[in-house]
Amino acid sequence: MKLSDFDFHLPDDLIATRPASPRSSARLLVAQGDQTTDSHVLHLPDFLQPGDRLVLNDTRVIPARLNGRRHRDSAQGPVSAGIEATLLDPQADATWSALIKPLKKLKVGEEIVFSDDLSATLDRFEDGQAYLRFNLSGEDFDKALEQAGAMPLPPYIAAKRPADEQDKTDYQTIWARNSGAVAAPTASLHFDDALLLALAERGVNFTHVTLHVGAGTFLPVKVEEVTTHKMHAEWGQVSPEAAAEIQATKDAGGRVIPVGTTALRLIESAARSGRIQPWEGDTDIFIYPGFQFHVTDALMTNFHLPKSTLLMLVSALMGQVRMFDLYHHAITQKYRFFSYGDASLLIP
Repeated sequence: MKLSDFDFHLPDDLIATRPASPRSSARLLVAQGDQTTDSHVLHLPDFLQPGDRLVLNDTRVIPARLNGRRHRDSAQGPVSAGIEATLLDPQADATWSALIKPLKKLKVGEEIVFSDDLSATLDRFEDGQAYLRFNLSGEDFDKALEQAGAMPLPPYIAAKRPADEQDKTDYQTIWARNSGAVAAPTASLHFDDALLLALAERGVNFTHVTLHVGAGTFLPVKVEEVTTHKMHAEWGQVSPEAAAEIQATKDAGGRVIPVGTTALRLIESAARSGRIQPWEGDTDIFIYPGFQFHVTDALMTNFHLPKSTLLMLVSALMGQVRMFDLYHHAITQKYRFFSYGDASLLIP
């Protein structure tokens, strides 16, 4: 498999920069076997069956993008420089790994002031990665970050407009509860309370799992031979209760349908033995055509970037030819793409 096998042309005007409102008014492309149906997310219950189980990622996106200034005395007097930091992962030593721009303007030990309450010093560099030590921790840090930070919108949105206060609502699922992600599980952004109620009345069940989506989800694949690509690792957890619920659905003949590729990658990581088990840790599972799915029966997901690992994942589920037919249909029908775009329901 070559990277070029997963390329396609996407018109720039189909890249969504704001979500549909209300959330469930987004369009839904339903692919069931060879049948293709144009619908809307609010009609999702019509395509599901009593006893189906939706698996929802309950990670919470932190406002991980920070703008601050560093100050330094020089021979010409005090000087300062603007610094942009995007937080990535908390470390065991209480530092945060971060992307820093411009990195060359910062020295180890220097302080960056982000707000009246929040500041950090550059603790160290390791393998080209910066690590920041903040002046606050725990709830005090969370509160200050909420005030000073902006949502870490994907690069293809950030290139078109800056993040604003509305994104703090738009780029968060309504069931988010476990903080730690720097990117949203975007298929879940289509759900509102009315849709959850309609699904429950239909007899659809819900299970929550946690995968903290990392910034690596936006990193491009740089190798031409797809199978040699190394995935970024992300922390996830499938609780004993969640594993039992999912297995009970399988045993009863119901369908397990992750909402989003993050939930899918996590439950498949927990089911490499053939049956889903309680699981916790870092997963770098890479799903591409030829992958054997053990628990996933269908998938709800947005439309993905050309040459991305997520496009490879949906091709593994549906078949590469079928997926490219669906994407051609979506482009022709002007579905909106990527994180704030429309959705698809993929049923092999």
